[in-house]
Amino acid sequence: MKKKPSTFDSQALPPEVRPGQSVELLKQLHILTRDGKLNQDSRRKLKQVYHLFQFIEKLLLELPASDQGPTLADHGAGKSYLGFIIYDLFFKALGQGTIYGIETRSELVESSRQLAERLGFERMRFLNVSVAESTQSTELPEQIDVVTALHACDTATDDAIAFGLQKKAKYMVLVPCCQAELARALNQHKALNLQRTPLAELWRHPLHTREVGSQLTNVLRCLYLESQGYAVTVTELVGWEHSMKNELILAKYTGQKKRSAAERLQALLKEFGLETLLSHRYPALNGVSA
Repeated sequence: MKKKPSTFDSQALPPEVRPGQSVELLKQLHILTRDGKLNQDSRRKLKQVYHLFQFIEKLLLELPASDQGPTLADHGAGKSYLGFIIYDLFFKALGQGTIYGIETRSELVESSRQLAERLGFERMRFLNVSVAESTQSTELPEQIDVVTALHACDTATDDAIAFGLQKKAKYMVLVPCCQAELARALNQHKALNLQRTPLAELWRHPLHTREVGSQLTNVLRCLYLESQGYAVTVTELVGWEHSMKNELILAKYTGQKKRSAAERLQALLKEFGLETLLSHRYPALNGVSA
């Protein structure tokens, strides 16, 4: 009698699932259903994470060999989809290296710890702190090779950049989300800016304010990274049909700090009436004149 394939048979799995991927992990993350299927939302989520993994895998392979292996900090980890899949597809076979998941919601941190223990992912650590607080945590090493932040909301992406700079990260992989800080600042000084420059028409309407603030935020982030010695590439994470939060910022440390980037950043802040953000959002530029 021919044996019926089990739902765990790789041939019975959806074609989107990568070879070698732990089926148990995908089920525990609720990406796969109990019978090994993908629903539409899970398919979208898996596509995003896999696409991001392709970028991160290339960066991990470029790292020089070391006794302890690569280190990766995942900010705004949530349920740690990204961290678990990176570990499963790369760190597990490597046999060394550590992934740190940083998340403020204690229940998600605890569930991630339990899942890592059940799966034997012994080189995963989970910290119940904010991105900003993580820079002071003694549970993290002094240097981190790769910093990721997938949809870290509003200023959490800026905090992840500050973390990466402090930890001398060789690479940063950022997918910004809900950039609202600049929109609030633009609204706060709207009367002044409307009188001062016709550019203020770009944020006269609330919807435009949000979109302009979002774009300007990411432009400033890229300039800041370049001013601190990173080569920056901006691309799409996935097709627009899958996510509107789609901008992917890849930063590679070269050590070549661009003074021109610092000058352009400060000029933009002045043009948009946002000079008050310089001291706390771009502290490394304090004392650098435009």
